[in-house]
Amino acid sequence: MSRIAFIGLGNMGLPMARNLLKAGHTVVGFDLAPQSLAALAEAGGVIAGSVGDAASGAEVVVTMLPAGRHVRGVYEDAGNVFDTAAPAALLIDSSTIDVDSARAVAAAAAARGFAMVDAPVSGGTGGAAAGTLTFMVGGSDEAMERARPYLSQMGKTVVHTGGPGTGQAAKICNNMILGISMIAVSEAFALADKLGLDRQKLFDVSSTSSGQCWSLTTYCPVPGPVPTSPANRDYAPGFAVDMMLKDLKLAQAAAASSGAATPLGASAAALYALFAAAGNGHLDFSAIVKMLGGS
Repeated sequence: MSRIAFIGLGNMGLPMARNLLKAGHTVVGFDLAPQSLAALAEAGGVIAGSVGDAASGAEVVVTMLPAGRHVRGVYEDAGNVFDTAAPAALLIDSSTIDVDSARAVAAAAAARGFAMVDAPVSGGTGGAAAGTLTFMVGGSDEAMERARPYLSQMGKTVVHTGGPGTGQAAKICNNMILGISMIAVSEAFALADKLGLDRQKLFDVSSTSSGQCWSLTTYCPVPGPVPTSPANRDYAPGFAVDMMLKDLKLAQAAAASSGAATPLGASAAALYALFAAAGNGHLDFSAIVKMLGGS
């Protein structure tokens, strides 16, 4: 079993850390929120007073942080991970951040003798708690194989997407598809309402024909057809509007820097920005149907 530093114990990080504890590892955690530290201690983890204290002597460091600037600071600032982790430690960043930051931190890690992967996740808070996350992993073959056992203890599917930064690329491309498809499904239900078509009938047709997609069959944005969807829980978030907007903005930044044309991605980002600005950022992203007239 390994000594693992876990930095960032929020809605995703805490249940991921709990699964590593269940696997028998020693997990030393740090977060700015006292309640998160208390929850880790209750689960059997060790509380650290700083990033450096958590990473001190760690064989593996896992980070789950809000943005690229936070990741850079946690790894590169004096007294933090690069200065305190065990020599040749494995570094796993499961944050969703911009590709450029992911590649810059990976290069800095390699220069210091660390193996590193960017391993953002899909599956939401439910997947984090159940240990069924999908990890999209960018890094060398060697780093990937070192990371695989730990990722498999936190998730169900682990996909090696290529070199450094490709895990982040896969995440933002996937979530751009998700954001666009949820808008399309929501518009279809709004149109069905206007045309007098029963929602269940539309679901019965589209879920078994060419309109079938995950946003419809698993995460249907209107109440009724899929009992487990957030629409039946007043849109309590599995994946919040603010998080979807963050990923869509990252996709647009990547499109701009790479010269890719993503007109639907840009439109989706604009719609989610309007919805969030109206005070809906805390709702599940499927609640966009409310703005599109389908609720």
